[in-house]
Amino acid sequence: MGLVSSPITFVAVGALLSYLIFSRVQLYLNRRSFIKQHGCEPCPKRYNKEPIIGYDVLKETIANFNERKMLERNQKRYRDMGVNTFLTKIQFRPMIATCEPENVKAVLSKNFKDYSLGNRNHSFGPLLGDGIFNSDGEKWANSRHLLRPNFARDQIADLEAFDRHFRLMMKKIPKDGSIVDLQHLFFQMTIDSATEFLFNHSTDSLRMSEDDVNNEDAIFARAFMFAQEDIIHRDRWGFLNFLRPNKEGKDAIKICHTYVDKFVDQAIREHQAEMAAGKADNERYIFIKELVKQTQDKERIRNELMNILLAGRDTTASLLSNMFFQLALRPDIWAKLREEVAPLEGRLPTYEELKNMKYLKWCMNESLRLHPVVPSNSRFAIKDTVLPIGGGPSGTAPLFVPKGTVVSYSPYAMHRREDLYGPDAAEFKPERWETLRPGWEYLPFNGGPRICLGQQYALTEAGFVTVRLLQAFSKIESRDPKGGVWEESLTLTLCSANGCQVSLTPA
Repeated sequence: MGLVSSPITFVAVGALLSYLIFSRVQLYLNRRSFIKQHGCEPCPKRYNKEPIIGYDVLKETIANFNERKMLERNQKRYRDMGVNTFLTKIQFRPMIATCEPENVKAVLSKNFKDYSLGNRNHSFGPLLGDGIFNSDGEKWANSRHLLRPNFARDQIADLEAFDRHFRLMMKKIPKDGSIVDLQHLFFQMTIDSATEFLFNHSTDSLRMSEDDVNNEDAIFARAFMFAQEDIIHRDRWGFLNFLRPNKEGKDAIKICHTYVDKFVDQAIREHQAEMAAGKADNERYIFIKELVKQTQDKERIRNELMNILLAGRDTTASLLSNMFFQLALRPDIWAKLREEVAPLEGRLPTYEELKNMKYLKWCMNESLRLHPVVPSNSRFAIKDTVLPIGGGPSGTAPLFVPKGTVVSYSPYAMHRREDLYGPDAAEFKPERWETLRPGWEYLPFNGGPRICLGQQYALTEAGFVTVRLLQAFSKIESRDPKGGVWEESLTLTLCSANGCQVSLTPA
């Protein structure tokens, strides 16, 4: 039997090897033709000395993160190399890093179908499931179709709802000029307003005392924060994450899911009762009730709610925190903003009035430029494709992107390029927006088909809160322990490592 099977095995192995060699040769020839067709040239710059695993880059990245210098040093890397696109490798993955607007446009829009989110589901999936921020292809398209109607103007223009939470926040701001961390209050206020918008039930963290930590809402708020931080750790550990003991992270995710499931079940029961009674709900708009009208898949509803909660809470709070950090250092800008809101004479602005406040808009734009709430991102090439810029000795020729390559793009570095924004690009200067009309070089809410659905919600809430604080306080002064030197706190979004510690003088 061995004498018979041995030649068969030999032939099978030979056939397999021949097939593999043929496949590799065919791939090489196809790629050579593709490269020639698109005029691609090799990228002249590579950033790593250890080219197999990319251990040196991984080690440097961890050190930069721990020292709160990741974004600053990433920007310096581009500057020191003298290019806006370079090659690198990290955890075995070939990577192209870029801060070139035309490349970002190609990845997010022009060649959108050539890319996926890659391994994001490994990091985000346990908490967010297959929601809009964590899915590709048909699943993503279905999520966007499901959620888009819920961000119509009438829904995001409910300024009275924002004001209810603002008034609670005001009670926690001292009126005697003593120090308060606005960042902490902003994150409380935005989770309170976001949960009311989504679930018709607010966590009401602003109503709680410091000792009131054991009720269901407080437990959820803490678990949600921990679960978000755990996403970062899963992403950094990558395929080795199974080695990390993580009972606390799993428990936090379970708490979050159980909390949201309660509201999903309630909304489905109420909808079914209304249908059985033959009457429609004519109450005010509630996000979860609108979702239930479109689908009664409990897991899907929960996943989408978790996705929107993460975005709705963190982006707004981060924008407010970073902007007020800068405003506290600039009494001249605070004075100009107060002049703009003065015609309101203390009353609430309307949605249209808020939209028409140019200087306020410039300040929010400038904050999102200097400190984009999502300062870096990436996509995974699912087919051979091309970046328009980055190849050749001058870095201006098209660059070949092999299937399986991660393309990492940095809004933070791109927003601070002096050739795009001038020699004062590192300064907080709202006036630049009087004439500035950026395209893909400004990316505060992503772009292309995946542009953020909730950007107007975030800008409306941030603008409203800013107006109300301007009406209430004549002066703001920084009490930052580092003397006003902003340091990064980089989780899923970007805010100040030292919070936003200020003193406020009532108007």
